Order: sequence, then structure tokens, then C-alpha cells
Amino acid sequence: MKKIFYLGFFGLLLFEILNVYLIMPMPGSQQMNSIDVAYFLYQWRWAFRIVFAAMIIVGAYRFEWKSWWAPLLFLLLLVSVIYVVNFQMAADHMFYKPKQVLMVNEANNKVDSGRLVIGVINNGEAKAYPIRFLGYHHQVQDTVGGKPLLITYCTVCRTGRVYEPIVNGKPEQFRLVGMDHFNAMLEDATTKSWWRQATGEAITGKLKGQKLPEFFNIQTSLTKWLALNPNSLVMQEDPAFKNEYDTTGKFESGKSTSKLTGTDSLSWKDKSWVIGVKAGKEKKAYDWNELKEKRIINDTLDGKNIILVLAQDDKSFFAFENPDALNNFSLRNDTLVQNNHKYNIDGKGINSSANLKSLPAYQEFWHSWRTFNPETKK
Repeated sequence: MKKIFYLGFFGLLLFEILNVYLIMPMPGSQQMNSIDVAYFLYQWRWAFRIVFAAMIIVGAYRFEWKSWWAPLLFLLLLVSVIYVVNFQMAADHMFYKPKQVLMVNEANNKVDSGRLVIGVINNGEAKAYPIRFLGYHHQVQDTVGGKPLLITYCTVCRTGRVYEPIVNGKPEQFRLVGMDHFNAMLEDATTKSWWRQATGEAITGKLKGQKLPEFFNIQTSLTKWLALNPNSLVMQEDPAFKNEYDTTGKFESGKSTSKLTGTDSLSWKDKSWVIGVKAGKEKKAYDWNELKEKRIINDTLDGKNIILVLAQDDKSFFAFENPDALNNFSLRNDTLVQNNHKYNIDGKGINSSANLKSLPAYQEFWHSWRTFNPETKK
């Protein structure tokens, strides 16, 4: 009976710890390819708990304890661990979805204009979601121009992504469940599959291999976004989480000293910033330090001539296809110039009705871009 009790006790203790260890940023956990194991343990969690609990009860009942308080100590330890890992260390108990998504116009905006935002435009409606809020919530579900969207952000990867929350043709709800390779994972409410934030792909569960439709978005300073989209609405803080939001701005500016969210000022280190650009079937990472120095980079990707440009605020960046293969662009005070053609920095024509074709571009940590885009160029 003693062996049965200890097997049940330590089995349940280890099981509860593993449930959190494998999907949270703990030493060594995010370097392992253990997501399927983590999902299996999670899916069968109640079966494991029942079996181990039964062993504990049977073993304790037949165990001849020398002291009456000994089983109470074991029980107290077990209950404490279970509480901590399930109610304090669980991702959706650390970071909550907003209770309300408050949107206001520029005149009523209270967000510092220097903060970074993820901007979205659909059917003539523009909305900006400050990273200050996204970084805590990890996900915000909203409607832009009549289209339901899932706006996501992972501070450990510095990845902002926007998806259509449509699974098998139906609208879906998601919750934050943990992370894999330092990237946030979301669980859909219907199939309980786990989806990677950086790619929108279901990486384990019934829908493994499926992807959420990605929706085009850009990252800029709020000042630049409102200058380009003066009628935009801006997300405001949810009063329920006022004390949870970052007030320092250190993460956004790259001054955070946190091991998980801090920035390396040198190039091509794990925590260095890169701009990942997608053009056709090819992807390429561009060094943020080089972009800050040059302001504009003319390049070729998947047979297409492209340009990557950084605004004067050193925060807002854009990528476009170059429609003229023979002539490069230059940048003059946030105006793109090519021969006699001029464009705003967001690609909209100034002296013509023609606009530049935008390309998906993302600012993120180098370790994230290379992990989730292993075929990337550099």
C-alpha cells in the first residue's frame, strides 16, 4: 500500500507540473519539440488525475501512518501545487481577454501618440490597436468594416498578426493556452486544437495543419497611423485591466531588460529585431539596424523588385512591390520618389491615382522569424 500511495502522489505531482512546464517559458521547455506530448497530457488530464487520485486514496487508507499529521502534509503540498499550476501559472489565468473593446476617434483618444499600434483597414474603416494593450491580452477579437478579425500579439516573439477567426467556415472563439518555442498558442473553443500565433497554423489537435486566413496589417507609431488615417478609431484601455498594462514603454522601444522580452542592440542575435518580408513564395529577414541606417532598401525577392522603408519616426515601416524594374525608389522626408512619381510612405500616390502594392512585413525577434520561417533568406 505504501508503494501505491507514493506512486499516486508523485505521479499526480509530476503530471500537474508537466502540464504547465511543457507549454510555459520555463528552463529548457521551449527548446523541446514536445507539443504533441503536452497536448496528449492535457486532453487526458482528467483520466490521469482520477487514476492517480484513486491510487492516493487507496494507498492512504491502507497506509499505517506513524503520525496523524503526515498525510495532511502530503495533501497540503499536493493541493498547493495543483492550485499554483492551474490557477496562477496557467496562461489564461495570467493574461485575460478584454472584457470590452473600447474604440474612440482621435479627438477622444487617450493613448500616447508615440506608442506602437497594429493598424487594420477594411471597407473604408480603419482601426488601431496599441501594442501596449495587445501585449497583455495577447488577442483581441473585433469587427473592422463588417469583418470579424482576431488581432494578436506575442511579446516574447515580438510578433503582431491579424487573422480571420474562421474555422471550417464558421466563426470561432479562442483562448490563450500557453506557448511553444516561445510563441503564444491559442485554443479554439470547438475542437480544442492549439494554434500558433506567429503563423496561424493549428500545430496539434484535430485540426493540425489547418491555417487561419491572415489579414493584412501594418505596425506604426500611433502618430504616423493617425496622420495617414485621420478618421481611424483607436482602441483604449479596458478599465478592468488598467493596472496590468505596461506604462513604461520599454518593451516597444527595445529598452526592456527582461530575459524573455528584452532586445539585443546588436544585429542577428536571438533578440535582435528584424523585418520579415513575404513576396510570392519567398521570405527574407532584413536587419533593423541596417534599415535604420539606410531608411530605404531596394531588393529583389521571388523575382519581384521590392522596397522596404522606415519612416522618420524610426518606428513605422512599410514594404511594397516596385512597379518599375529599371528604377529604384528614393526617400525624401517620408515621401517615396521614383522618377516623376511620388507616393506617401504608405504607398498611396500623391501626384497620381496609382498606389503601390503593399507586401506583408513584420517586425520581430530574429529567433522567432527564423524558427517559424526556416526557409527564410537573410
